[in-house]
Amino acid sequence: MKSNKMIKLSAMTLAALLAVAVAGCSKAEVSSNSGDTAPAVTTQASDKPAASTSETTETDTTITTAATAGASKLETSDMFSDRDLEQTADLTAATQIKLTSDKDVTLDQEGVYVLSGEIRNATVIVDAPEDAKVQIVLDGVSITNEDSPAIYAKEADKVFVTSTASENYMKVTGTYTADGETNLDAVIFSRADLTMNGTGSLDIVSSQGNGISSKDDLTVTGGEFSIHSAADALEANDSIRIHDGTITIDSGKDALHSENEDDASLGYIYMDGGTLNINAGDDGVRGNSIVQIDGGTINIETCQEGIEGNYIQLNDGQITINAQDDGINASQKVDSNVVIEVNGGTIDVSMASGDTDAFDANGNIVINGGTITVQGASAFDADGTAQLNGGDVTVNGEKITEITVSRGGGGGGRGGAGGGRGMRQ
Repeated sequence: MKSNKMIKLSAMTLAALLAVAVAGCSKAEVSSNSGDTAPAVTTQASDKPAASTSETTETDTTITTAATAGASKLETSDMFSDRDLEQTADLTAATQIKLTSDKDVTLDQEGVYVLSGEIRNATVIVDAPEDAKVQIVLDGVSITNEDSPAIYAKEADKVFVTSTASENYMKVTGTYTADGETNLDAVIFSRADLTMNGTGSLDIVSSQGNGISSKDDLTVTGGEFSIHSAADALEANDSIRIHDGTITIDSGKDALHSENEDDASLGYIYMDGGTLNINAGDDGVRGNSIVQIDGGTINIETCQEGIEGNYIQLNDGQITINAQDDGINASQKVDSNVVIEVNGGTIDVSMASGDTDAFDANGNIVINGGTITVQGASAFDADGTAQLNGGDVTVNGEKITEITVSRGGGGGGRGGAGGGRGMRQ
């Protein structure tokens, strides 16, 4: 699906915030190494996050940005289709297939296929017309291969992998063999839109590659998944979308990774429900354009960076991050509109010792709401501006009412109480 682009918004500017120093209020340090002015955070009519279009003039008392609290960065109204959300397949005209070892199965027509059997060295191949929708129903399936995916969706409009109330298992033990110019690198590999759902469980082991990969959209709306992968656990070119289900991940690289080198409006991650339990060798959640969390539970037990993207918007959900480098990191990947925006949710970030930051933006940080708890030496680091407009923020056991932007190398200017105003060198 290519229809979900960035939401089109009119550029808005918040009223200038008057800030006065409040006696006795607490402060969290924000390091800054940028110049005399910072780019405003803007959203404008566009299919992708907009670059900054104006500069902000700062004084000792005011700061102006154009961050719009609560304005969704993504068009979410048709993020999930009705069929995505159906956790049981219509088996009225389904084809029953008993899998056999050393024998590939090719599904070349639109339809529903119910698979069962414990096998080795065989691949279920979807090679159907480009407008076909193919649903694979896992009903007690175990596939162990040496060098090829357990499921390979080569051609179709959309593929559904739906589990019955059963236990299913897929593993690839060795290095993947390419299909011509297509580099197959996952236990479930799809060149079409892919939806994972159902009422049962699926365990995936990828000894030398990714867990589940889609070259288009990868959607999870139900089921219970356990993914052990040497590389990324969930990987997609266009988007990763999570609505429900429980996903437990142990990955050598990123747990979730979405990136599109050709279209800056894609390569995003959206979540409005479900549960992620993550141990990642690198990033927990990485969307190269936008990461938007509207709900669900994210528990990142180990990672280098917890959540990473160009624009990160946290609107709701329960998020716990234990990170070795940055907890939540916004950096320029597709454009210059680099922002961490928090409008709601409960966010707990615990940082390792050393040169680490709980919230690190190579642009701006805007906190409009939510409950945030930080444990670490550096709570906030912004190259642009940092605003605390609302919410409940606690740093190392002390509630703060302002974010102070410090001068590079220590010392620092004085921030305004409550409004997030800061003096920058």
